[in-house]
Amino acid sequence: MSVAKKEYKRVTVKSLVDMKKNGEKISMLTAYDYTMAKIVDGAGTDVILVGDSASNVMAGHETTLPITLDQMIYHASSVVRAIDRALVVVDIPFGSYQSDPKEALRSAIRIMKESGGHAVKMEGGSEIKESIKRILNAGIPVMGHLGLTPQSIYKFGTYTVRAKEEEEAEQLKSDALMLERIGCFAIVLEKIPAKLAQEVAKSVSIPVIGIGAGSGVDGQVLVTHDMVGMTHEFNPRFLRRYMNLYEDMTKAFTQYGKDVKSGDFPNDSEQY
Repeated sequence: MSVAKKEYKRVTVKSLVDMKKNGEKISMLTAYDYTMAKIVDGAGTDVILVGDSASNVMAGHETTLPITLDQMIYHASSVVRAIDRALVVVDIPFGSYQSDPKEALRSAIRIMKESGGHAVKMEGGSEIKESIKRILNAGIPVMGHLGLTPQSIYKFGTYTVRAKEEEEAEQLKSDALMLERIGCFAIVLEKIPAKLAQEVAKSVSIPVIGIGAGSGVDGQVLVTHDMVGMTHEFNPRFLRRYMNLYEDMTKAFTQYGKDVKSGDFPNDSEQY
């Protein structure tokens, strides 16, 4: 059933809760730089995630673990300068919040003050509860992240679907309710069974945004570089490619090289 879409001049954490209440799905994409963020925001995307996936996409690391807090602040500040409408959520990177709630708060404050981001995202449930509470108590909005949590890849040992077994599924449901109870404004569920994700979305009043978590949630997030086809090695089931920029850009760069070498570029009309 289609739902009349309300126009939001600026998307806030309250806007997302209203969207869920009104049955309007939430669109969320990543951006790590000014130019891409300008395009993503201009297209009407509700939430821009400055993800620690920048570690993979922008820096070429195998995992999200190497990216630093300073690097995340750099990427986030570039994105914030570009946006007019979207809510900007910034990942707190690995090692900046897990061990000490005080360190978690310092990291979140730095992100908010130095980048101008609107909220932070944190991976984990009950094990980081005190860190989340400390940040929330400072007035900083927090988006949770459950299911496959890439910062814990060496603990899991694989990027396979999470919470297929009953014990892990029950823990995830418990963690989702806990995140809502302590004050998170939304939760990302990554790579879990669609039926479980739908159950979680119905059990909480805050928005649940999925990536590889089926259609029964309140919104979807993808890595922009994947969905426009700039990357081509990564082919999970949940990824829909809306373009094939890898192919188009390769053709353009190849043709440019040929035109330069042949003397065809620049032609008479392209000179002063």
